[in-house]
Amino acid sequence: MRIDLRSDTVTKPSQAMLDFMQQAKVGDDVFEEDPTINQLQQLTAEMFGKEAALFCPSGTMSNQIAIKAQTQPGDEVICDEGAHIHYHEGGGIAFNSGASTNPLSGTRGVFTAQQVKTALRPANIYFAQTTIVSIENTCNRGGGKIFDFQEIQRIRQVCSDNKLKLHLDGARLFNAIVEVNRSPIEYGAEFDSISICLSKGLGAPVGSLLIGSNDLIQRAYRIRKVLGGGMRQAGYLAAAGIYALNNNVTRLAKDHQLAKEIGTLLREFSFVKQVLEPETNILVFELERSVSTSDLIHHLQEESVFAFEVGPQQIRFVTHLDLPSDTLEKLRSSLARFKY
Repeated sequence: MRIDLRSDTVTKPSQAMLDFMQQAKVGDDVFEEDPTINQLQQLTAEMFGKEAALFCPSGTMSNQIAIKAQTQPGDEVICDEGAHIHYHEGGGIAFNSGASTNPLSGTRGVFTAQQVKTALRPANIYFAQTTIVSIENTCNRGGGKIFDFQEIQRIRQVCSDNKLKLHLDGARLFNAIVEVNRSPIEYGAEFDSISICLSKGLGAPVGSLLIGSNDLIQRAYRIRKVLGGGMRQAGYLAAAGIYALNNNVTRLAKDHQLAKEIGTLLREFSFVKQVLEPETNILVFELERSVSTSDLIHHLQEESVFAFEVGPQQIRFVTHLDLPSDTLEKLRSSLARFKY
């Protein structure tokens, strides 16, 4: 039995999701005539208390559109140094928007309102003009760390006081929502733009949405077109998103529980130096210096358990809905057979 802990993006549509997709009514979305895409966009906009939403092929595209729609070349984006928009999107902010990033040194991806205030540039022609702050919740490189909601509100106030936009890279936002028992409406009230992903823990095969005001989404339509993101009869993909939002959100708590149980298991082994306390479905652990990360990864692969290195001596496990019910037992026996 294959146990793939590399990412929650490896999930495949369930049979029930595939059946729902097959029933979708479709049209040409570039003409805004795909009824299922229109339904998904309306559903997510209303869910977050916003005016409109735009279906995109990926979270990278929805993030990049949000930044381009709210900046001008020469502007600056404040984010964490490990944020996906800064670290994992191919230099897209510079390439697409002609903007630069001012990365903050947060704790597991989480920074504070005071750090934002300190990072603001003076109103001077020598400096890039800060126009937008981006928060990632949950923080991927921070091991699924959740941004404290009160701190988000304090950052929102700093943005409002300084006429800055606030963007949420919510690729795994529903993991945070489920864990802290906050509503999408509460998050929607704090941000000018929100990106959510359907193809991670929610189990859809592809797709993300950018959510915001009517004005923002109208600008986003044009940028998506320029980036080649216009799709035709993509309602089949949107149907998977509708199914995911209606059926797979609350079950994310099971993924979080499994991650916590795996964290407890890892602490039993002497070759594990440290486990970052998992808050959601991402678990990062550090090996002792005498242990080869590649050796452990290779050993696990031979046992049909898949993971990868995310930093010096660090390995990441990500739990998701496609893991077999005996994952914990299988992982326990595989780790026990590791010779180092």
